Amino acid sequence: MFPIRDHNPSGRTPYVTYALIVVNVGIFFANWNLMLDDRALMQFYAHYALIPAYPSPHAFITSMFLHGSILHLLGNMLFLWIFGDNLEDEFGHVGFLLFYLGSGVVAGIAQVALSPGSMVPTVGASGAIAGVMGGYLLMFPRARIDILVIIIIIFRIITVPAWLMLFLWFGIQIVGAAAADPDLGGVAYGAHAGGFVAGVILTLLPWMRRGGTAFWANTHGVPPHPPITYGRTEIPAVRRKRR
Repeated sequence: MFPIRDHNPSGRTPYVTYALIVVNVGIFFANWNLMLDDRALMQFYAHYALIPAYPSPHAFITSMFLHGSILHLLGNMLFLWIFGDNLEDEFGHVGFLLFYLGSGVVAGIAQVALSPGSMVPTVGASGAIAGVMGGYLLMFPRARIDILVIIIIIFRIITVPAWLMLFLWFGIQIVGAAAADPDLGGVAYGAHAGGFVAGVILTLLPWMRRGGTAFWANTHGVPPHPPITYGRTEIPAVRRKRR
């Protein structure tokens, strides 16, 4: 299950969201050659990735602009593209950038706290993007999100409220963080959960300044922009070939 689009585009151009996507993609492809040389990649990570056993102060920032694979990059940028624009609309360009970076730093701190002796490099924007998702949950809980659900060979696109999708996602991170061994690498569930909580906390003050629950009453829990109504999306069935 993963989101593919929302129904409320931003009311103005989300320059920071677009810039973050461009920077992340640019850095990934600028260092593409390192993916072919494990030794060079690990040396690069030693300088710029967040290694919980000996975290460098600058790595809390630099690590959130690195990605381990093209799928890792594309997945993170998809989430940022869906959820980032509406928060940038509410927080302003500079405010959103500070919010994004702050969430990413807290996500890194959470990862270090949960695996203080781990030598596994932590990279990716997902901690910061988890913060964006946490902020989105508080500001726009009833926004409509289209998600692609895959069950073995069944593909369906369904529309759900943001709160349902985001609560499910956060629950998966909590379970994953409890079950995973951080010293073995894999998904940084702790960073995801920490970033998400940071996003909610950092959004509390702006949300309260807008009236708290009164803001939800005024906006009906959705971004205050005209919604887009998508036509029915059909995913063609894959049929067996006759022999």
